[in-house]
Amino acid sequence: MPDRTPVGPGTRVTLRFSLFMSNGELVDSTGDKPATFSVGDGNLLPGFESAMFGLVAGDSRRLRIDAQSAFGPHREENVQRMRRSEFQRDLELEEGLVVSFADQQKTELPGVVVSVGDEIVVVDFNHPLAGHDLEFEVEILDVEQVSNEIARTGGAGQ
Repeated sequence: MPDRTPVGPGTRVTLRFSLFMSNGELVDSTGDKPATFSVGDGNLLPGFESAMFGLVAGDSRRLRIDAQSAFGPHREENVQRMRRSEFQRDLELEEGLVVSFADQQKTELPGVVVSVGDEIVVVDFNHPLAGHDLEFEVEILDVEQVSNEIARTGGAGQ
C-alpha cells in the first residue's frame, strides 16, 4: 500500500515541477529529473509549498500562486536611476543586462538594466518575477515525514 503522508510541515518531498507565467510562458522546470526539498528549507517559495499542503505521493496538480504569495508586487522604489559613472568604464551596458551590486552588508543584489542614457542608467532591483501570478504544474513522487513538526492549520485538505 503506498504511503499516504501528506505534504506539510516536517516533510521531505520529492517532486517534478514546471513553473509558468500566467500567460503560459515556461520559466523553470525540473524536467525528468526529480527534485527533493524539506518543507520550510527555503528552496521553494512559501506560497508554492503551502499550495501543496495535503497532496500525497501520486498526486498531480496545476497550482496558481498569486504575485503576493510568489515574489511579491513589483515595487517602483526598487527601480533606481544611477549615474553612468557608477559602472565600470569597459562594461557594455544594454537593456536586459543583469548587473550585480553589493549593499552595505556586502550582500549581492542583482539588478536588470531597464534603460541606458548618456548620463543615467535605470536599473530594476525587483525580482524578475515580482508582480506576476505564477502557475506550477507539480507531480508529487514521494512524501516522507522527517520531523515531528505538524501543521497548525487544523488539518490539510483540498
